[in-house]
Amino acid sequence: MKKNILKVAISSAIVAASLNVKAAESVEVLHWWTSGGEASALDILRAGLQEKGIGWQDMPVAGGGGSQATTVLRARVTGNNPPTAAQMLGYDVLDWGKIDGAVANLNDIAAQENWDELVPEALQFFSKYEGNWIAAPVNVHSSNWIWINKEQFEKVNGKIPTNWDELVGLLDAFKAAGITPLAHGGQAWQEVVIFDSIILSLGKDFYRSAMIDLDPAAIKSPKMLEAFKRMGTLRKYVDDNFSGRDWNLASAMVIEGKAGMQIQGDWAKGEFVNAGKVPDEDFICIRYPGTEGSTVFLADQFVMFEVDESKKNAQKEMAKGIMGLEFQSAFNVAKGSAPARMDVPDSAFDSCGKKAIADLKASNASGSMFGSIAHGHAVPSIVKGAIYDVVTAHFNGEYTAAEAVEELAVAIDSTR
Repeated sequence: MKKNILKVAISSAIVAASLNVKAAESVEVLHWWTSGGEASALDILRAGLQEKGIGWQDMPVAGGGGSQATTVLRARVTGNNPPTAAQMLGYDVLDWGKIDGAVANLNDIAAQENWDELVPEALQFFSKYEGNWIAAPVNVHSSNWIWINKEQFEKVNGKIPTNWDELVGLLDAFKAAGITPLAHGGQAWQEVVIFDSIILSLGKDFYRSAMIDLDPAAIKSPKMLEAFKRMGTLRKYVDDNFSGRDWNLASAMVIEGKAGMQIQGDWAKGEFVNAGKVPDEDFICIRYPGTEGSTVFLADQFVMFEVDESKKNAQKEMAKGIMGLEFQSAFNVAKGSAPARMDVPDSAFDSCGKKAIADLKASNASGSMFGSIAHGHAVPSIVKGAIYDVVTAHFNGEYTAAEAVEELAVAIDSTR
């Protein structure tokens, strides 16, 4: 009897120890990748960790852009119960780096894996705080893309636009054929995605001075007036039901041939691929006219939080996995973005992916990588919010172009 009791006790101890190991060897990941293409891409990271015996606790927070996710994260960290990692963009990464003891230091992994040599310098600015790696970049997205339904394009005998007038001409052709010219979701960040491209199309120096340096002369310049006029023109090609539409539903309009094109970041390509569409056969990807040779970039990153010692091995394996060659290729093929490390071969990528990689390398070499206004890589959050308010108000008819210029100057000045 005593032997049986002893066996049960030993067996229970083994089970308990096994459960503790399994609990330790897992990661809890907060993210906002909930659309079809995004979820499929995230599954690649999950599967890679599971192959190493590391479990995955999912914390999806819908909403895109991460504002709701930030609220959830803040509550977790304040409650001294941070997740292993949280998805973030741009200046939000640096804001968390300022909080003593909040984030983990990844310098040892970065040194082992040679991140300093592999990651574009413009992106490293957002992956480090005070010279220390605190985040693992997953990709490099760029937002200055246009996605065109090829069947509808051919129906109107379309020509690839190389300048503003040709872009308007193509939109007019779609409209004349009874096709919604421009698929758009009426959310502030989506309007600023369009604004990103328009500003850059008016000149690299203008983008830098107006939207990164926040030079008052550039903000009040004739070019800014032209930018808002162009936003007003594009508004005329959007359907009446655009308000509040999620970006992936706008992508679906192009995928299904209900709209001619969408001005959106390359995460939209993940929706096309997830729907079984093939570039050059079903859809066309081009840079927004006037922005060729440059990228308006943003990067999804996983910031690693300071966790118990028992959880650090799993956390390090996650960071290594994110920056691994195989994952960077497979994930970004699925997601529609370019890899965050510059040595990933483009052999597995489709024609749009190959172009994204080539454009990234060229813009990195020439210093033409510009942080996205819409996604918090050009200016801190408080300034981004001020820009959001003015751009979306103008797009929805509250200001004329001239009034928008004045309101933008006032809004940005109020953040200083």
